[in-house]
Amino acid sequence: MPHSPITLGISFKMYFGYAQTLTWCRNVAASLTQHPAVLDGRVSLFVLPSFPAIAPVLDIFADSPVGVGGQNLYQSAYGAYTGEVSGAMLAEMGCSHVEIGHAERLRLFGEDATTVAAKVQVALEHQLTPVLCIGETEHGTPAAAIADCRAQIDNALSRATPTQRQQPIVIAYEPHWAIGASEPASLEHIASVCQGLREHMDSHPAASIIYGGSAGPGLLTRLAGQADGLFLGRFAHDPAAYESVINEASMLATPR
Repeated sequence: MPHSPITLGISFKMYFGYAQTLTWCRNVAASLTQHPAVLDGRVSLFVLPSFPAIAPVLDIFADSPVGVGGQNLYQSAYGAYTGEVSGAMLAEMGCSHVEIGHAERLRLFGEDATTVAAKVQVALEHQLTPVLCIGETEHGTPAAAIADCRAQIDNALSRATPTQRQQPIVIAYEPHWAIGASEPASLEHIASVCQGLREHMDSHPAASIIYGGSAGPGLLTRLAGQADGLFLGRFAHDPAAYESVINEASMLATPR
């Protein structure tokens, strides 16, 4: 069985408009009363909308256990950084999570390991749970992927204090070589890497290892507890599809 809780996150990236975001969130919020495992914390949910929609999404989920966060933050606490958003503002609004280090940020916006480490430190300083995205660039063995990803985690936490290292963190694994590829990573590869990362994070009891590539119904079950959850993409843009994954997680989280 996966470690409790099972974590299910979704980032809308820049796919949704403002009204579409709020409609999706209202539909999901209305269905949560059907999921005791969500309400009692055995299944943990977080949603990362575009920045302009964060405030109303926080209102929609105010009476639920769903976490809301940003898809990015700036690596300094405040200052003359036009167009950027600070961790302090996200925390002040009531956000609980923030996404850091996604492959698209690295590839399209030139972020590097130093930037990722700075952002993780800022997030932890403001009690935001980093959703740290990691993944190997080259397709190789699970052992090579584990070594690469462990180094990425260690670098990302290199500026964190010992106390901050005990704060919650979500490690979202997705091999970069599988993004947009005709064939996703194999189940054996995913399970091996997630297990290797979980072992690496044994000294971080509040860490969760989730998988973010081609995540859909049945994957949690097929992973047989090797991952602590999923970071969902376009599949979950349909609230009914998202609910189907929540149902699966609820079944896995329910004691037999």
